[in-house]
Amino acid sequence: MGSVALRNIRKSYGAVEVLHGINLDIRDGEFTVLVGPSGCGKSTLLRSIAGLETISGGDIAIDDTVINTLVPKDRDIAMVFQNYALYPHMSVARNMGFSLRLAKHSKAEIDRKVQAAAEILDLTPLLDRYPRQLSGGQRQRVAMGRAIVRDPKVFLFDEPLSNLDAKLRVQMRSEIKELHQRLKTTTIYVTHDQIEAMTMADRIVVMRGGHVEQIGSPLELYDNPASIFVAGFIGSPSMNFIPARANGTALETEEGKTLGEAPAPLTHGQPVIAGFRPEDIRLSDTGIPAKVALIEPTGAETQLTLRTGEASIIMTTRERITQAPGDLVHFAVTPGKLHAFDRESELTLAEARQ
Repeated sequence: MGSVALRNIRKSYGAVEVLHGINLDIRDGEFTVLVGPSGCGKSTLLRSIAGLETISGGDIAIDDTVINTLVPKDRDIAMVFQNYALYPHMSVARNMGFSLRLAKHSKAEIDRKVQAAAEILDLTPLLDRYPRQLSGGQRQRVAMGRAIVRDPKVFLFDEPLSNLDAKLRVQMRSEIKELHQRLKTTTIYVTHDQIEAMTMADRIVVMRGGHVEQIGSPLELYDNPASIFVAGFIGSPSMNFIPARANGTALETEEGKTLGEAPAPLTHGQPVIAGFRPEDIRLSDTGIPAKVALIEPTGAETQLTLRTGEASIIMTTRERITQAPGDLVHFAVTPGKLHAFDRESELTLAEARQ
């Protein structure tokens, strides 16, 4: 295993800076997910750790050894790519053992390591096949096997599931997590899919525009987002936002309807953005009036889109809905579940008051 330390990592392409001084510590054996929208710099950061990109400033260290000047093969990392990067003319076994042959390992050692990795990944019956004879999930496991045989200090995954269908993604997500629990190898995983991040990570690093927006466990980020961006990015459906003002210790809508107790001390009349999760609101006899715009049953849950003023509110419930589109309803926010964000900085006011 290996700890990874990033100190003030910067990366520029000409005059365009895409990483703006990233600082991050990843512990031995930790599964860390870098998540964010396209163009936020997460893949560039991963490729910089791998040595596939040359950083413009800062230091990358594995187990306290700075690796900035080391070529990728000397960094003791193994990377699994989005497109699998398998050699079509090689069998599964030869694909998995290729890096070991380059490193001049003995045939007996290569065979032993390939067989061991194949057993872990349930690839033993497929060792003589070629990539064209495999499904997408099997190819992904071969790519993972090629990484495992190297026994690296760090695994790097660059959106490895993006080419798979929805059902297979869920299956592979579980397999990668179980593999990590078995091998305990430090893993850095890049995805734009926050569901992958939430279900797989020990810690999530949310990135935006080449900066780190927030770092924390999945539930820390879900329950205590540091900004509107994190609150809207983490969670599916995402958090609802509505303009509000402080009235004593309560938050009210612009129309004067009470949302609930403010999550932090605010000055009277202070304008904020109130946030609340779709599962943290319920229909009630009194509360905030809204019209039902859309009803979407998904089986266990039903998702409602409510319109109040100019705002669209998403609500999820496990109760059976008797209302129809166009009906007037009222909704209330579960006590203690309100968030308040500054309208200018978009940072959480609860964080600012601590």
